[in-house]
Amino acid sequence: MNRNLLRSVREYKRETFLTPVFVALEVFMEVLIPLLMANIIDVGIAGGNLSYTVKMGLLLVALALIALFFGVKSGQLGAIASAGYAKNLRHDIFYKVQDFSFGNIDHFSSSGLVTRLTTDITNVQMAFMFTIRLLARAPIMIVLSLIMTMTISIPIAIMLLITVPVLGGVLLILAKKAHPHFVQVFDEYDVLNNTVQENVNAARVVKAYVREEHENEKFGKISTIVFDLFTKAEKIVAWNAPIMQFTVYGVVLAMVLIGGKSIIGGSMQTGELTSVIVYAIQILSSLMMVTFVFVQIMIAEASTDRISEVLNEVPEMEDAADAVTEVPNGDIDFEHVNFSYSGEGGNLSLKDVNLHIKSGQVVGIIGGTGSAKSTLVQLIPRLYDVTEGSVKVGGIDVRKYSLKSLRDQVSMVLQKNVLFTGSIYENVRWGDENASDEEVQRVCQLAQADSFIQEFPQKYDTMIVEGGNNVSGGQKQRLCIARALLKKPKILILDDSTSAVDTKTDALIRQAFREEIPDTTRIIIAQRVSSVEDADMIIVMDNGRIDGIGTSEELLKTNAIYREVYESQVKGGTGNESAEESK
Repeated sequence: MNRNLLRSVREYKRETFLTPVFVALEVFMEVLIPLLMANIIDVGIAGGNLSYTVKMGLLLVALALIALFFGVKSGQLGAIASAGYAKNLRHDIFYKVQDFSFGNIDHFSSSGLVTRLTTDITNVQMAFMFTIRLLARAPIMIVLSLIMTMTISIPIAIMLLITVPVLGGVLLILAKKAHPHFVQVFDEYDVLNNTVQENVNAARVVKAYVREEHENEKFGKISTIVFDLFTKAEKIVAWNAPIMQFTVYGVVLAMVLIGGKSIIGGSMQTGELTSVIVYAIQILSSLMMVTFVFVQIMIAEASTDRISEVLNEVPEMEDAADAVTEVPNGDIDFEHVNFSYSGEGGNLSLKDVNLHIKSGQVVGIIGGTGSAKSTLVQLIPRLYDVTEGSVKVGGIDVRKYSLKSLRDQVSMVLQKNVLFTGSIYENVRWGDENASDEEVQRVCQLAQADSFIQEFPQKYDTMIVEGGNNVSGGQKQRLCIARALLKKPKILILDDSTSAVDTKTDALIRQAFREEIPDTTRIIIAQRVSSVEDADMIIVMDNGRIDGIGTSEELLKTNAIYREVYESQVKGGTGNESAEESK
């Protein structure tokens, strides 16, 4: 097992230690039982000594009950230890992911993280339980049974000493051949989970375009790949049982032959032969157990590597020991900022951006698709770090703030709106978990969400299903805006967050902002000129650069891109008045 992962055992060390202890005690009892059976046969039954037979029989029952107790106890402790270990691993991975920046998250697919938290941890849990129980049991059983066999028959013990390593080597070779197939399976599991997740999330689109057959075929292909890989691995592992059975029967026949001659010769008794056969079966069964555990460990090894990838990922953003915890105001400064999603040496998404925004200003950002509008604003709350230059908030480089303090004061409604399972109250309180009902209702009124909420039978107690699929796009946007407002931030960023509402509602939201949060710096990314036309400053982005800055009137005179957009929307009458109406 990976040592780094074993740190997650933590408070379950006691159960982890006691499990093999009770296993050893159970094995010790089981090894004594065949010896008592031999005495019952050779002394009690053969000698006609009924009292001895009864006495040894009672002792045999007592040993069996003690072995049962130790076995149950080891099973209970092993279950607690393995389940606790898995619980801690899930905790560690989940909490690790919470510390990831967007850059870290980009290294892993969402389906890959889900597979690690489910299938991979289950594999590691099973391997851990088998290790502390079966792998602890098998070597002790083999050694003690061999010792007992030597006290009865040296030739049979020698035969077993030869058989064990040969059989063990064959079984381990089979396990190693199966291992690569198991490794491939878990990579394909990621693809399978991603296919299922994508299909479920986009179920409405699939049905709208009548693409069920295509999705079934896509799922069928990846499912078949997983099936084929598992089949290949299991076909190899399946040889374990027949090889084991053939060896067991062959060894038993050889022992009967050797033991029969010894009994005839008077050097061995019938009961001793019986006990030797039991010891041989115990030895070979334990060997089979070792190979089974070895296969499980090899399966878990692939899962261990995948889990370690997450746990060993170094968060790109960590708070300094002397991190600033107070954001003085909503001033924003970009100073010669270059940014690449690939880091230094990668293609630049932002190029030499210089920008100065005063606290309380309303700033609009427009530009074509791929002009890096969203990239620009994501640097403000430090969702990504600049590649070169600096971004300052309140006159302080964002890298000097604690992430919590910075993001508490920079409230951002991302381009992709996400709601969580729970009531409207619970979703909006993501902005402030201690907010009163009145505060929640107030920000919903500012975001023009209160009107449609009042139409629901349960009003603010209405349950939002996963992903917010039971509300419209415009309703979802307004709830997300309300959630951001509840934080009472110094900077509010709306990344194309009113695209699904009509122009009237958009205007009402902007008016509420002007009246209720005049001191908050507001940055509005929009496709509609009407959404930013009255801003104090409009930034025109083009291919990662700032192409123009000014008011609407100024840009109409000096900037060709803004003028083209303005004329196509305002003069052309395509101001998106037909956007989804408020409910």
